[in-house]
Amino acid sequence: MKKVKRRIFNIIESPENGGILSRRFDTSIVVLIVLNLILVVAETFSFPPSVFFVLKIFDILSIVIFTLEYILRLWTADLLFPELSKGKARLKYVFTFMAFVDLIAIVPFYIPFIIPLDLRVLQTLRITRLLRLLKVNRYTDSFSAVGRVFKKRIGQLLSSMVMIILLMIIVSVLMFNVEHDAQPEKFDSAFSGFWWAIATITTVGYGDIYPITILGQILNGIFAFLSVGLIAIPTGIISAGFVEYFESEKTTETTEKDEKCFCPYCGHHLDKR
Repeated sequence: MKKVKRRIFNIIESPENGGILSRRFDTSIVVLIVLNLILVVAETFSFPPSVFFVLKIFDILSIVIFTLEYILRLWTADLLFPELSKGKARLKYVFTFMAFVDLIAIVPFYIPFIIPLDLRVLQTLRITRLLRLLKVNRYTDSFSAVGRVFKKRIGQLLSSMVMIILLMIIVSVLMFNVEHDAQPEKFDSAFSGFWWAIATITTVGYGDIYPITILGQILNGIFAFLSVGLIAIPTGIISAGFVEYFESEKTTETTEKDEKCFCPYCGHHLDKR
């Protein structure tokens, strides 16, 4: 049983040890996740009842597979956290982010069997199937890279976002005081000014709310110019994070290749040719 457990763990959690079965498992789950996303979109169209029946069967099959995957990951959690006891390892795994995503992907399906729910609540729970897309993060290096970059730069990103929000609040209050008398139905509160600030800083410009006074237009122009620089701050932080990440990955690969060029017995450098 221990060998079986170790083998399952290597397949679902350790691609470098799981071999081709692990790669096939990851590919199959990614394909299943993408098909589930297509399923959610397909259900918004008008199809014959027979097509919806097939889609329902596929949804149930997907739930069964995702449930088995979650159970297997929970069962092998003590191999993921070998320093802990089985109970504590499984408890620790349950509270990890990816375990939470896995749970959210399957729980909405089982809730109606336990608790009678209103039709609108059921529809909302069905929409949560879109969260299954987050499971892709576990199986692709690209999504993992994004997560690592954001995690490493979270402090700088939060600082820049706080600065942007504070400036938006200040400008929205100023715009409210400038424009309220001219168009009270549009700028009826500072919240209206905040909505205008969001539309301006994102350069969306819906056209539903904008200044008409000279002072308001001047303020709008100044804030629009500042917005270009403000948006560039978090963008620059993320870009620098990606550059740093890929440079470190490149350095790691180069180091590993260099290490392979040394004889493991005598330590002499080997000719790559």
